[in-house]
Amino acid sequence: MPENIFRLKLNNYWRTIDKNIFFCFIALFILGLFFSFSSTSSLAGERLDKNYYFFFSKHLIFVIISLFLMFFISFIDVKFIKKTSVLFFILFLILLILVPVIGVEVKGAKRWLDLYFFRLQPIELIKPFFILISSLIITSKEFKTRNSAYFFNFLILLTIILLLANQPDIGQSVLIVTTWLAIVFVSGINIIYIISLFGISLISISSLLILLPEKFGYITNRLISFIDPAKVDSSQAEKALQAIKVGGIKGQGMGEGVLKENVPEAHTDYIIAVIAEEFGSIISILIICIFLYLAFRIIKSSLIKKEKFLKISLCGLSSILIFQTFIHIGVNTSLLPTTGMTLPFLSYGGSSLIGSAILAGIILNFTKHRLGENEFE
Repeated sequence: MPENIFRLKLNNYWRTIDKNIFFCFIALFILGLFFSFSSTSSLAGERLDKNYYFFFSKHLIFVIISLFLMFFISFIDVKFIKKTSVLFFILFLILLILVPVIGVEVKGAKRWLDLYFFRLQPIELIKPFFILISSLIITSKEFKTRNSAYFFNFLILLTIILLLANQPDIGQSVLIVTTWLAIVFVSGINIIYIISLFGISLISISSLLILLPEKFGYITNRLISFIDPAKVDSSQAEKALQAIKVGGIKGQGMGEGVLKENVPEAHTDYIIAVIAEEFGSIISILIICIFLYLAFRIIKSSLIKKEKFLKISLCGLSSILIFQTFIHIGVNTSLLPTTGMTLPFLSYGGSSLIGSAILAGIILNFTKHRLGENEFE
């Protein structure tokens, strides 16, 4: 009897799930696994004197965990996600608060917690739940006025930004702020408020750069190197762009690229450049098309949702997916200053993969074809 119930639920899951989005996520995880081996085998074997499959094995383990997590989140009831999102947000916010106290510092930035088995970057896990919390607050009836809901939401955003600024992590800060602006814009906020918040943000950032140059001087240097590369050493961005040019249309061939040997953390922050160098611009464009198609399907699904929480959440989830993708691509192609942003699903890193899995699971859950909604044609 229990077996029949489980089979019935599984059949219902498969019937209601958006299969286009589902297979796009699966394809991205598989591509990330493949490119992980290509970009890390020489790093492990020649530079770190480890087994050639060292990084690939770890990536495979995290992909398996991530797939299971994605399936689980997409399977459970949406009401359960709404009820537990506050709990998980508070949990990951506490971990983010602990980073400056017990975090691990790498290359001048303290962004990780050492959990023995792997280094956890809390911001990767907090991002999808921040979107859910923002959507819950905006659509909540507990606040007397809508402006008070926006203000409370802004205070939560400000808390996260201050914690990220202390690490420092300007890339994730920009990503969180732009995603939040997309959420409040879709919710129907007065455009004057958005302009005011944008102005406050610019003034705050400028003040930090002027008053605390020893802490945030690296941001100024990156902006200068982006505006005038001749003034500051911007070798990493130049090497990434050169690798894309060398790769051309067809690429140099698997394992033949040199960017992963010349740039630190190429398998995380410059993975799209590594892919373009070894497999060509055609594959890179294909990956970009997958992300764009995902955004299209998610937005299309949000338009037919009757519940405002689902509408706003899906817009926020698609925004953070697309913004992070194009920040990563922009940095790799020298269109944006260097930020150290990973590419969702494809970059190496346990925290990034788990965060992507949570994002994918929530999207799959919220885009299900539920009773009373129009099916896609």
